[in-house]
Amino acid sequence: MADNAVPESIGAYRVVEKIATGGMAEVFRAISSGAKGFEKTVVIKRILGSLAQDEEFRDLFKGEAFIAAMLAHGNIVQVFELSEEGEHLFIAMEYVQGTDLARLLTRARALGDFPVPLALYIVGEVLRALGFAHSATGADGAPLHIVHCDISPQNILVSLAGEVKITDFGISRAAIQVGSQEVIRGKYAYMSPEQVEGRTLDGRSDLFSLGIVLYELLTGRRLFKAKSRDETLARVRRAEVPSPRAYRPDLSEDLESFLLRTLSRSPDDRWHDASEMGEALQALMMREGHRAGAAELGTFVRDVLEAPAAPTGITGAGLAGRPLRSVPPTPVVVMAIEASPPPRSISTPRTSLPVLSQEWAGVVAEAGGEVWERGDGSFLVCWAVASGFKEAVGRAVRTALALQKLTSQAGYRLSVGVAPGVARIQPETRRPPDPWELAGPFYLARWMMNLSAHRGRVLLTEVGARQMESGTSLLGRIPIQGNKFINLYEVG
Repeated sequence: MADNAVPESIGAYRVVEKIATGGMAEVFRAISSGAKGFEKTVVIKRILGSLAQDEEFRDLFKGEAFIAAMLAHGNIVQVFELSEEGEHLFIAMEYVQGTDLARLLTRARALGDFPVPLALYIVGEVLRALGFAHSATGADGAPLHIVHCDISPQNILVSLAGEVKITDFGISRAAIQVGSQEVIRGKYAYMSPEQVEGRTLDGRSDLFSLGIVLYELLTGRRLFKAKSRDETLARVRRAEVPSPRAYRPDLSEDLESFLLRTLSRSPDDRWHDASEMGEALQALMMREGHRAGAAELGTFVRDVLEAPAAPTGITGAGLAGRPLRSVPPTPVVVMAIEASPPPRSISTPRTSLPVLSQEWAGVVAEAGGEVWERGDGSFLVCWAVASGFKEAVGRAVRTALALQKLTSQAGYRLSVGVAPGVARIQPETRRPPDPWELAGPFYLARWMMNLSAHRGRVLLTEVGARQMESGTSLLGRIPIQGNKFINLYEVG
């Protein structure tokens, strides 16, 4: 049978359609049937007929099945069966209803910048898979030393439910495999320098490849891809990485530093392993208020896939509002403040909260801030800036200190949290799409404001503190949940 033909069945599976044809195998969507009308959709990956008798490719194909079958993890595509029909080897594996990251990125790129929280969430989920694979052991308890070797957007699947799974262990290396792979296999533009140079690999090679994926998600630009194979490989060997903030100024210095460390040429300068990189990523997301999960990713995937070719009607992170392209991300500095009266046994306030709030409004207006939420004795203030945070953070802190003095004179105690971040501000409403109150720096500023009530000081994120030349001190490494934390600073 010709490689381009679609069989009616493969083994016990009824073929529905051909999904793709690659260099080593063809992929089908198929149905597995059981008793009493039971049906399950699966993916069949079958070695190409032209390679069916090639022992090297058969070994690679079997190696993929053996390795993937040992890796039972929610972020790794599950393998159900390795079998043979005639001359054809095939694998039956989990069907992920959605798309791969390469297609998602291509579609999303036409609609605007890829949302930072979703990019970081995807990478975090891939890190879970890599951490599990890299630390996997055999039945005897001995480490398998698995390295995927082909982490790329094409091998990262995202489902309509917001699941993230890696697939294609076809060229993975593990201790159970005999011999070495002298031929460079994989996608050249996503290799690590040591992979291109044929050196010994460990999990840090996969982390480098994942860094390339993150760079392209955040900037919309290919990092090492060139017109020719040789030039692409030369770029990978040099591992020269342009500043991602040069292409996307709203990215923070912290995020850029995280990405550049991941893409260090020497493995020793990268993260030690996927666990360390994942913890650093989670801490960064907490510091900067990047909140995203499976629900937000699933909505985004559905919106992107359902969107027409023209950039209309698609909203960032699945939130209702303006199209992505027409709402570019804007750097913002958010200040949340709240006044609380002292215990009656200490003193009585000298003015009412409504009057105090009116005085606050005058101070905020003079500082160029915009009050987005207002109550008696509580404000949420935003400064939207063209680029960079330094001036706006300084202005927000000076305003906070002025309000703190004013509030103290009125007989109240002021709680303050200041958080820089980014938001997609709609021109008509001057607000991000709903529910903006729970997103990014808005949520983080309120959270710090509540913590400030116990300190009586203005609290800043680490990103905010870095914009200040002096006057801040580290409050501590504050645990959020589990092993996640955030470094908080206070003013004065």
